[in-house]
Amino acid sequence: MPVSLQTPSVVDLDETVAALASWQRPGGAVQLHPGDLGWNWKVGESQLAADLRVWRRDGVVVAAGLVDGPGLVRLGISPSVDEDASFASRLLADLTDPARGVLPPGDACVEARAGSALRALLTDDGWLDDESWTPLSRDLTDPVEDCGLRVEVVGPLGANGAVPERVAERVEVHRASFENSTFTADAWQTMAAGSPYRQARCLVGHDEDGKPVAAVTVWSAGSGRPGLIEPLGVHREHRGHGHGRAITVAAAAALQEMGASSATVCTPTSNVAGVAAYASAGFRTLPAVTDFRRPA
Repeated sequence: MPVSLQTPSVVDLDETVAALASWQRPGGAVQLHPGDLGWNWKVGESQLAADLRVWRRDGVVVAAGLVDGPGLVRLGISPSVDEDASFASRLLADLTDPARGVLPPGDACVEARAGSALRALLTDDGWLDDESWTPLSRDLTDPVEDCGLRVEVVGPLGANGAVPERVAERVEVHRASFENSTFTADAWQTMAAGSPYRQARCLVGHDEDGKPVAAVTVWSAGSGRPGLIEPLGVHREHRGHGHGRAITVAAAAALQEMGASSATVCTPTSNVAGVAAYASAGFRTLPAVTDFRRPA
């Protein structure tokens, strides 16, 4: 069965999003999610398409890679090829050879949390353990408790667009949560116009004084599938008051309303405070996974 590697066009984006959504399985690896594409949609659909690589077998998308910064590709792999050694060999060849257009020469990493055959091949081929990540998941079968914050939804876009004040608060909290962030209201509007945002919500949490203190974006992959938290932040001037836990609970409640089977997130293992905040919000810590670094 022939396999092809392509950089998709803008018209292929929705197909890639749908494929990634279909690969999200309860209890499966926390791998590349349609929400990851949704969050990256803020750069514009043309740039996002240029940053994607898709592998097709007999014309069907069976793997997708998001080139996320210099020398890093984040993979999503269909369960249908999870243990397929032949397909894994093709993937490995494409990841190893810079001429294939996936990774540049020199220092390069692969995020491959699914694809057991590929992970084994990467190890056998001498790829090294890189940054460690901790996946977390909260089952959404039971009702989610009240989070304790007043939470406003930023959108979805209506006939007259989202409320500008809420967009401004979403941007303000994000920029105050992540150092060197360049997120803007225009970037939010571009992201919100993308197809993944049709199954997403941005939430802003306010304290008892009405100040915006935390924000999160949640992404559904469809009813009965794991949803994703990406990103979540607490305003640097309002940390240490439990707002991280509160907005995480609000995120879980939003995903439950959207029909998700679970709420998932993956954070650097070194982010001890972040892992603890998710755990305090009812998330179960799963075994840590590492990225793979290409040998010199």
